[in-house]
Amino acid sequence: MGSRSTSLTVAAAFVIAATAATIVVVTGQQPAPPLGLEQVKDGLYMVTGSGGNVGIRVTSEGVILIDNKFPQNFGEIQKKVAEVTDQPVRYVINTHHHGDHSGGNVEYIKFAQVIAHQNARVNMIRGNQPAPPQIVYTDQTAVFLGGVEVQAHYLGQGHTNGDSVIYFPDLRTIHGGDLLHGIAPFIDYGNGGSSAGWVTTLTNILQLDFDTAIPGHGALMTRDDVTAFRTQMQAVRARMTRLIGEGVTKEQASERIKTPELSWTQAENGLFMRRSLPGFYDEVAAEQ
Repeated sequence: MGSRSTSLTVAAAFVIAATAATIVVVTGQQPAPPLGLEQVKDGLYMVTGSGGNVGIRVTSEGVILIDNKFPQNFGEIQKKVAEVTDQPVRYVINTHHHGDHSGGNVEYIKFAQVIAHQNARVNMIRGNQPAPPQIVYTDQTAVFLGGVEVQAHYLGQGHTNGDSVIYFPDLRTIHGGDLLHGIAPFIDYGNGGSSAGWVTTLTNILQLDFDTAIPGHGALMTRDDVTAFRTQMQAVRARMTRLIGEGVTKEQASERIKTPELSWTQAENGLFMRRSLPGFYDEVAAEQ
């Protein structure tokens, strides 16, 4: 029996390896690594990996899910939920409209209430994204489930014009979506993003009583990390203001803005340098 079991295990491993090899040959890409699961606080978990970080808030009457990555991540997210509770997902809160955070709506909307800021829904509809939220709010709302309160706050423009900050008051923790980023931010000017607004929004976030933050991408952050994120946003804005005052053109700005003191400008493949700079230049230039 032991020999047969070993043979089956080896055979299964061979099939898995062959499948992965086939994916590489056909698509030219490595298969995506499995999603990770990390406990943040008692009853709160973070799902990492492909797409944006997902928050799982477990209650005795169901799960409140924050974001849901891409559509293809639905099954694996559900498995991660099942690892920490036998309760179903009852509510989903989208931090914003981007598909790496709200793509799973297409499945979750079949059995859960999906909530987002009203501007996020407008952005989804304008972009022809499937499964926009059924419930929207303007300034603040909350879900009460199993004796747990989860708040959603709109604290101003930043990454987009429809970013929600999710607050878990009993755990002194927030989920900031892409208003917080572990490498470098993307300012989505096509959907109401603003670096100036972002600074104000971060100041508003820091008015909340929290010690831990789940960012949209990257590792868990402390309150000091959020403060440092705001400081770098202010410093990058000040640097661009100075460069424009010196007569630097938009074409020159992508090189001239680089400095070792500002990590965002050193992240060549980061979304700030790769996608945000033209709009960032225009925004700061218009302020002069």
